[in-house]
Amino acid sequence: MGKPTGFLEYDRCENGMRPPLERIRDWEEFHIPASDAVRREQGARCMNCGVPFCQAGVQFEGKQLGCPLHNLIPEWNDMVMDGNYGHALARLLKTNNFPEFTGRVCPAFCEQACTCGLYDAPVTVHDNERAIIEHAFQHGAMKPRFTDHASRKQVAVIGSGPSGLAVADQLNHRGHSVTVIEKHPRAGGILTYGIPNMKLPKTVVQRRIDLMTDEGVTFVTGLDASDPEIAQRLKREYDAVVLCCGSEEPRAIGVDTAGVGGVYYAMDFLHAAVDRQFFGRESDVPTAEGRHVVIIGTGNTASDCVATSIRQGCASVTQLVRRGREDYLVNGNLPQDYAQQEAEAKFGADPRVFSQSVAGLKTDEKGNLTAIVTKSGEEMACDLLIGATGFAGCRADVCEAFGVERERTVKTEKGRFQTSVPHIFTAGDMHRGQSLVVHAIAEGRACAVEVDRFLMGYTNLE
Repeated sequence: MGKPTGFLEYDRCENGMRPPLERIRDWEEFHIPASDAVRREQGARCMNCGVPFCQAGVQFEGKQLGCPLHNLIPEWNDMVMDGNYGHALARLLKTNNFPEFTGRVCPAFCEQACTCGLYDAPVTVHDNERAIIEHAFQHGAMKPRFTDHASRKQVAVIGSGPSGLAVADQLNHRGHSVTVIEKHPRAGGILTYGIPNMKLPKTVVQRRIDLMTDEGVTFVTGLDASDPEIAQRLKREYDAVVLCCGSEEPRAIGVDTAGVGGVYYAMDFLHAAVDRQFFGRESDVPTAEGRHVVIIGTGNTASDCVATSIRQGCASVTQLVRRGREDYLVNGNLPQDYAQQEAEAKFGADPRVFSQSVAGLKTDEKGNLTAIVTKSGEEMACDLLIGATGFAGCRADVCEAFGVERERTVKTEKGRFQTSVPHIFTAGDMHRGQSLVVHAIAEGRACAVEVDRFLMGYTNLE
C-alpha cells in the first residue's frame, strides 16, 4: 500500500494549528487542514510494511496496540495517495461509523503502532482519516443510506453519546426501527456537552445526527429514562433496550467540599459552558471570567477545562498534577497539548504544577472559596476549583429503573453486552468504564451484533 519509497521521499507533515493567542479569542476549530497535494504525499508515506500493526486493535502488555476499530488504514492511505477519495471513504466507513469524530479527538493509537514510526515519524493516519470524511461531506458523498429489509423489531437506545449513536447506526442499517432517547435537550451526549467546540464543533455533531435522522433513526430529547415509570414503559414497548448512559459519577476530589461555594466537577463546568455559549441556556455553574481557576487532573478533560477557562477570560489557571514531572517526560522534554500551549502563550508559563494535590480549602465569611492549600503547604489564590479527577462509574438510578445489576459498571458476562435482564443490553463507558470515543464506538458496534442476534436468531453484522 502507498508508495514503496514514499516514507523515504516525504517528511511527516501534520495539519497546522492556529497560533495560540489567536485561537483563544474564539471557540472555532483550531486545526488547519493541509492541502490535497500534501495529503496525497502523506498517504504515500504508508510503507507497505507487511504487518500493519496500525490496525491490530489489541491490548499488549496493558497498552492499546493499534486502532480499536481495526480501521483498514493501509488500504485507504493508498487510495488517498491516488486521490481516490470515493474508495477511501468506502473502506473507512466499513469499520468506523463516525470518522469525523475520531479524526478529531482520537489519541491515534494507530500512529503509535505505525511501523514507519520505529525509525522515523509515523504516518499521519489521524489527519488522513479526517480528510477522507470531510472530503465526503463537502462533495456530497455522505448521503442517506437505506436498507430494503425491515425487521419490524423495535429498539430503544438510552443515551446519544458515541456508543449509543454507534449502536443506533448499526441496528438502523440492519433494518430495525431505532429510537434514541436523550435526557438533555440536544443529542450527542459527551460529543455535544463534554468536548469543547474548538476540538469538536457542534455543527459536526449535529451534521451526523441530521444524517442519521434522514436515514430513519428517531431521536427523542429531554426525556430522562432514569424515571422508573418511563423505564418500565420502554421495557414493555421495545423488543430490546440498550443502555449507553456513560460513566457519569465523578471521582471525589479528595477534600471536604461540603458548604463551600466555587467547587465543581469538570463535566458540569464543560456542560455549562456549552449550554451558555452555543444554546443560550444559563446555568448555576459560573464561568471562569475574572476568576483564579485551579484544575485538579491532567487528562484530556482537564486540558479542555484549561482551554475553556482561558476563552472565558480567567484571571489565572493552574493544573495540579499528582504525579511527578519526570513521569511525563518524553526524551527529556515535557510535551504540551493544545490547552497548555494556550496557557503558556497567555500567562507566560505552563499551567501544570507537578507532585501536588489539594490538602485544604480557604473560604470567606459567606463560605465562598478564596484559596486552596496544597499538600506542600503552599497557598494558592482560587475562587473556582474544578475536579477533573475521572469517573467512579455509571449512575445508579438508571440501573435501578431498568432493574439491571450494577457494580462500578453494569454487570454482564465477560465479553458480552446482555445484562441480567434478557432483553436489556449495555455498551460504552457504562459497560467498560471511563474510556475514549474510539473505544465507545467499538463497543457500540460490538453490542449491535449481540442485539441483532438476540432479535433475529442470527446476525450478518460484522
